[in-house]
Amino acid sequence: MWENQSLFRVSAQLSADGTFNLLDRSLKPEVFLLGVASARETSEPEAIVVEPASHRYRPYDFRNVKARAASLEPDGPREVVYHLHPLDHDRFEKHRWYELLRRATEHSLNDLVTLRQEDRVNFCSLPVCVGGYLVIVVLQLSAEIYNSYYAIPGPAGPSRPASLLASTVQEFLQDASRALRESDTDDDRPVLDRDYNEVLRAAGRRFMLRAAAGSHGLYDACNGVAALRHEGDEGVGTMLIARRNHPAVVPIMTLESPIPLRDYRRIRKLLELSEDRNALITDATDVFGLGYLVEPTDPQYEPLFTVHFTKHYSWELSHNGQVMMKVVSNTPRLPQGTVDELNFADAIRRVFPGVDAAGVAYLWELTLKASAKTNGTILVISEGAAQEAARLTRQCFRVSPRLMTPSVLRLVTNIDGAVLIDPAGTCYAIGVILDGLATEKGDSSRGSRYNSALRYVESSRYAVLVVVVSEDGWIDLLPPMRR
Repeated sequence: MWENQSLFRVSAQLSADGTFNLLDRSLKPEVFLLGVASARETSEPEAIVVEPASHRYRPYDFRNVKARAASLEPDGPREVVYHLHPLDHDRFEKHRWYELLRRATEHSLNDLVTLRQEDRVNFCSLPVCVGGYLVIVVLQLSAEIYNSYYAIPGPAGPSRPASLLASTVQEFLQDASRALRESDTDDDRPVLDRDYNEVLRAAGRRFMLRAAAGSHGLYDACNGVAALRHEGDEGVGTMLIARRNHPAVVPIMTLESPIPLRDYRRIRKLLELSEDRNALITDATDVFGLGYLVEPTDPQYEPLFTVHFTKHYSWELSHNGQVMMKVVSNTPRLPQGTVDELNFADAIRRVFPGVDAAGVAYLWELTLKASAKTNGTILVISEGAAQEAARLTRQCFRVSPRLMTPSVLRLVTNIDGAVLIDPAGTCYAIGVILDGLATEKGDSSRGSRYNSALRYVESSRYAVLVVVVSEDGWIDLLPPMRR
């Protein structure tokens, strides 16, 4: 298609890896390019190009993409659009065709994924004309992981992303299209060189527009309030985003003069009033009172967005009780730090087939207590716990075997090192410094706690399951579940 297409694709892949791995490493982003020749029939040679040429999808798979795009044209009379300049009509028609081609490509990819039973969800950029081809950037993510995150129900779109993840996809594809337009004119300019965290911040602002019903400034206002202290205390409190006189909000107090959101200091002071169910009420422009949301059983109930300020420089955005975005030091992340009970039970049965339902429930209770540690910890469940405690005597505190309880676990995880128990819940050692051989599965983006646990699991002679709670909020089960 053009000389530097391979370089551009590699650059886009690296950008996708860097951006989406900050959200969830299991998303496994994959980027490739699809080129559709503007002036050729798709049946002609090289009318369809896939970059890289070795990709599992072949040009033949997209032979009907133009016909499919034409079939998406709605039947009946089209809406009449008047343009002040003659060229505006051409631009409008071109953009309409590009959007149809983008949708047709997504439909074709969805059919391929279904036919081949691939765990992928597909996203396509608007085509960009390069070298006589309409080039589409295709991004694929793990469908299982993408769909595991809560998304706002109802219609979505470029101006109404349903989640931070959807907003990040839009931001990445826009960046890719912008770089694609420039790649054919300036060979010396690095493509897709935007800082990964800056992409996420832009995605956070984009997603916050959905919560603010299109009003700009809410994302930056929340960061401004979270950065302030009141009489030395961190800002902890709640703000409910709702229009005035919303039937689902019970007012407690209404301000005669609403406080603009840009007045961070006054809002930070008022935040001291929010506690328990009571929250500041804002319409994303002003804070105008204090109130609370009715119970879900109330006929007037409606899921609303809530901003919860958790500590200095930190806040969360929730919808219908689901945390959708965590922001720390002005950088958004997906909510982490939860272990799914069903996945945990499946992992226990896979690693320790002899554990009954009561034993699984008890280990789950211990795991919940371990996962609540904000400073991080490691819980090692091993069939050879007694033998491992003896082997690691010089790098642990051995204890007389006793049944570990949640209250005791809370105490013993206050020191560094892992807690070593067997599948029955009996503890043999605390403060264990884990060993093990280096493994190709190591992740340099993770801390020493995760990597030491991974080395231990890979080298263990016994059946073992490790719960790793990192200080940054990540919680991992090792070995990971098969996907």
